[in-house]
Amino acid sequence: MTFVVHCIDRPDAEDLRQRTRAEHLQYMIAHGESVAFGGPLQTDDGTRVIGSLMVLSYDTREAVDAFLEAEPYSRAGLFSELRVSRLRQMVPENPPGLLMKELERERVTP
Repeated sequence: MTFVVHCIDRPDAEDLRQRTRAEHLQYMIAHGESVAFGGPLQTDDGTRVIGSLMVLSYDTREAVDAFLEAEPYSRAGLFSELRVSRLRQMVPENPPGLLMKELERERVTP
């Protein structure tokens, strides 16, 4: 299953993010097989990091929670807000033809 993790940094956490970054990167490398993609969220002008986004592949929400419990930024208290949502991937199509099947189903459903 795919899960999206949306994290917003505490307003005062810029220094904490920098101090914890190497440990965070090491953790992400070690768990790379479960991380579809991710990266820092930035202000509109790209001058400041305001959080993190991770798209994770785990069998259960409990596994995601265990990943986040041990994740260095999370463990350090960097985030003021952390949301986890299950995602049904549609684009890119997985499996191929999924969107056409969904469209056909929508057209016959009253």
